[in-house]
Amino acid sequence: MGWVAGPRLVSAVANAGALGILGSATMTPERLRAAVRKVRSRTQAPFGVNLRADAGDARERVRIMIEEGVRVASFALAPSEGLMAELKAAGVLVIPSVGARRHAEKVAAWGADAVVVQGGEGGGHTGEVATTVLLPQVVDAVDIPVIAAGGFRDGRGLVAALAYGAAGVAMGTRFLLTAESTVPDAVKARYLAATAGDITVTTRVDGLPHRMLRTDLVAALERSGPLRSLLRAVRHASAFRHVSGTTWPGLIRDGLSLRHGGNLSWSQLLLAANAPMMLKSALVDGDPDRGLMASGQVAALIDDLPTCAELIERTVREATRTLEALHAPRLTREDAPAPTDEPQPAQPSPPHT
Repeated sequence: MGWVAGPRLVSAVANAGALGILGSATMTPERLRAAVRKVRSRTQAPFGVNLRADAGDARERVRIMIEEGVRVASFALAPSEGLMAELKAAGVLVIPSVGARRHAEKVAAWGADAVVVQGGEGGGHTGEVATTVLLPQVVDAVDIPVIAAGGFRDGRGLVAALAYGAAGVAMGTRFLLTAESTVPDAVKARYLAATAGDITVTTRVDGLPHRMLRTDLVAALERSGPLRSLLRAVRHASAFRHVSGTTWPGLIRDGLSLRHGGNLSWSQLLLAANAPMMLKSALVDGDPDRGLMASGQVAALIDDLPTCAELIERTVREATRTLEALHAPRLTREDAPAPTDEPQPAQPSPPHT
């Protein structure tokens, strides 16, 4: 949700009764502090900040959060045990996002307050295991609240997650497509028009599986040879340095931290550190054919742009109605009318042909 989950969207979500999370990966530390203060000026409700645990300035960002009184720290990757301890000592709730049961078990052992479990249907970096398979595995493995992500958009999905044992759901693509989202209208229209076949997974951005809409850029990445990919990576990396204040050594270091033992090329390492710039082209600049449009598969089911308040109220109403329907009496064999000896009216004979 980088470039999308800014102060306007986060404060609207918080005021509507859900937990808004600032996406800080695309902000400099100074802009993060300003964004936190802007959210604070718009809502009295609690909210959180999402961090990249592998970022070189993660500790500085944690310090800003503590100083500004942020209540929740959300992590795109599991934070170190020491970083988690620092946050918890300051009274901040720590909620890492994971894509595997073993990762959930690890952060739970370190003291995580809850965990977000994203299945393969989710947008952006994703795994191969579906939410319906991953979620019950994690629920059974840890004794902290589990928040389900990947494939949720309405009250029926919320009820399904609760049935699996989750404490709630996290929705990214659904909130990207709301009235308060700052994504340009033309780009929102592309999302609304997407079918399931328009949403793909590629490894050509940074070497890791990345779920997004098919765009001209995605097609170009799939066709690009090593030299062309390297030139594009250097150009984007240079632009990202100006946005984030990152140095070249820091950019390479952050790229290397995403390898996870993979055999990535240098162009992929650069792209791993600056993929947010390609997202910016679409989600901020409004040029979907030159940018990336991260998307969960659920985009194929979304056809409107409600306000955050309307979306949350509708989700709760649908969930309540679904639960009531599940508890309503149903006609069973025992409930069927008993046979009777009274004569039944004769049925008309079929016409001759």
